[in-house]
Amino acid sequence: MSSERRFTVQGTNNAFTCGHCGASVQPLQNGSVRNHCPQCLHSKHVDVLPGDRACDCHGLMRPVGVEQSGKKGWVLLHRCQTCGFQGRNRAALDDPAQPDSWEAIVALSARSGGL
Repeated sequence: MSSERRFTVQGTNNAFTCGHCGASVQPLQNGSVRNHCPQCLHSKHVDVLPGDRACDCHGLMRPVGVEQSGKKGWVLLHRCQTCGFQGRNRAALDDPAQPDSWEAIVALSARSGGL
């Protein structure tokens, strides 16, 4: 097993403005890191490893699909519009302050082939 840390939280759970829809996005309240807009589900390509903020691309990540995982719940699939990188982000439906839009997840599912 690798000793490399696969996820970094410290200092990365910050508020931001969505690069797609302009929404004001607040940090998650559950101890994890918010990495996508709860309204339009778009993200920004900023990580090499989840949470490290070490990527120089900074392209807009378009939501392209959704999956249901027994362990992680709903998982959003993103593709970078600049470099083509594909990533996965856990949906934040349980955030008490600013949960992900269930309607946006359902609409994404309809476009990508089903829930």
